[in-house]
Amino acid sequence: MRSKITKMDKSLLFWTIVMFVFGLFMIFSASSVKASLTGAPYYYFIRQSIILIICLIISLVVISLPLKLYKRFAFLFVLIILGSLVVVYLYGAIINRAKSWIPLGFFNYQPSEFAKTVIILYMAVYYNKNKDSNKLIVIFTPLVAAAMMAGLTFIQPDFGTAFIIVALTAITFFSIPLDKNIKKVILKFIGLIGVIVLAFVLITGNSLLSKGQLERLDYKQPCAKYLSGGSGYHVCNGFIAINNGGLWGVGLGNSTQKYLYLPEAHTDFIMAIILEELGLIVGIVIMIIYTIILTSIIRIAYRSHNLMGSVIAYGTAVYIFLHIVVNLTGLLGLLPLTGVPLPFLSYGGSYALNLAILLALVQRVEIENKRKLQERVLKGGKQLY
Repeated sequence: MRSKITKMDKSLLFWTIVMFVFGLFMIFSASSVKASLTGAPYYYFIRQSIILIICLIISLVVISLPLKLYKRFAFLFVLIILGSLVVVYLYGAIINRAKSWIPLGFFNYQPSEFAKTVIILYMAVYYNKNKDSNKLIVIFTPLVAAAMMAGLTFIQPDFGTAFIIVALTAITFFSIPLDKNIKKVILKFIGLIGVIVLAFVLITGNSLLSKGQLERLDYKQPCAKYLSGGSGYHVCNGFIAINNGGLWGVGLGNSTQKYLYLPEAHTDFIMAIILEELGLIVGIVIMIIYTIILTSIIRIAYRSHNLMGSVIAYGTAVYIFLHIVVNLTGLLGLLPLTGVPLPFLSYGGSYALNLAILLALVQRVEIENKRKLQERVLKGGKQLY
């Protein structure tokens, strides 16, 4: 294991640890009031700590396994996720008005979250094997699997996760060097689906969003609307938290908005609490760290010696980026807040475990990159990076 650690991307490893630890303490601060009402002030902190320990153990296992091993099991993972999503639809537990979870005692298993990792892994394995194919049906297969996952997620209903599955699949797909003519056909097909959905919305007046999501889509004077008896409650209180914090914040633990003004202070609105307590300066630092992490992952994708490693790393970067964008635009009322967690910082078991697995896969890509480089150097080859 020591030899593997020396071959990891040190910058990526350092900053992911920093962000997970920082997120743990911010979860404790943001959830302290809600947890205290149950008589267990450390409830969320302890649960997230246990989750992160599990994440560490599983990450070490993932890092130790060669990527070629996943070629045997990628399609099986797809079948497991699709089966889990069907089970969720039939028998899942309803939390926050969405039937997205399968209770497993201490841990609530959210298949739609793991669907993101599985689709990245499946695309990486599948297109690495079929990269020279020019048959539409061959190229289309992973997209059908992703569409089924997104559809089963949407009817839970979980619009945010379904959107991320679709966007993640599309962006990752168009980054893969495949036949351009086939890409054009698929792009036209996606455009046709978009037109059909838009026509449905315009004709029926059904926005495809729940009433709660529509109420959160309220960035134009949300506080004025809320005070006049309308919508805007969530966004307004998020704005109040950000305004309270100013440049330097009110101090760690001193948030007023976490006193149940923000119902999901430790999940959806964790950034609002961070900005209130620690200020805009810390918010900017967080965005800089996100940029460093994303840049490190994209560099690993760029120098991967095969398409599989490149797709895994690039897909992970897209995954993290989409979560950042959807969560923060939701906080600002530009998109409806749909329960999409903020990477490293939001409370949650399935998401933290999923993120840890993806980051471990990226580190495994880097380990194999460096091993391949060493082999080429020993054989007298040219150094690639």
